[in-house]
Amino acid sequence: MFAVVGLGNPGEQYKFTRHNIGFAVIDRLADLHNVKVNRIKHKALEGEGIIGGERVILVKPQTYMNNSGLSVLDVYQNYGLDSENLIVVYDDMDIDVGMIRIRPKGSAGSHNGMKSVIYHINTDNFPRIRIGIGKHPESMSAAEYVLSPFQKDELPLIKDSIDKACKAVETIIKDGINKAMNKFN
Repeated sequence: MFAVVGLGNPGEQYKFTRHNIGFAVIDRLADLHNVKVNRIKHKALEGEGIIGGERVILVKPQTYMNNSGLSVLDVYQNYGLDSENLIVVYDDMDIDVGMIRIRPKGSAGSHNGMKSVIYHINTDNFPRIRIGIGKHPESMSAAEYVLSPFQKDELPLIKDSIDKACKAVETIIKDGINKAMNKFN
């Protein structure tokens, strides 16, 4: 069994912001695999389905970004997951818009949602897919930037990165993290 967690903030006002790219990937995976992500459980919206022949829980924590680890810990413990079967998808300002980076483990960097996840589950040994949202302009704080919408000219790149992230999730589940890194990094 796998859990795929997309990080983001609940609420309509955040729906199309840079920080919610993880939620967008979960929504796209749900569409592709006919999974209804509408069950409220573990401080999250969840849905269960099959991807690559494996049982998968799709998760959108509802604890707000900086407390994502509270929800992820509940999911992690309740389903008795191995850390290698927890895949976290989130935004990254250090990666160009539209690019994705897959890693089998690692630090949170400056991402508060990932800091919360690592702190609560007490390991950084889980796969993650980082989706580039680009550096914030000097005229904006990092917080303002991640809560801003994508520009019109960025939307095709973001749509493509969401699709790539979905394929990367599918590849991790079917063929493993190394194959996904070789294919998508």
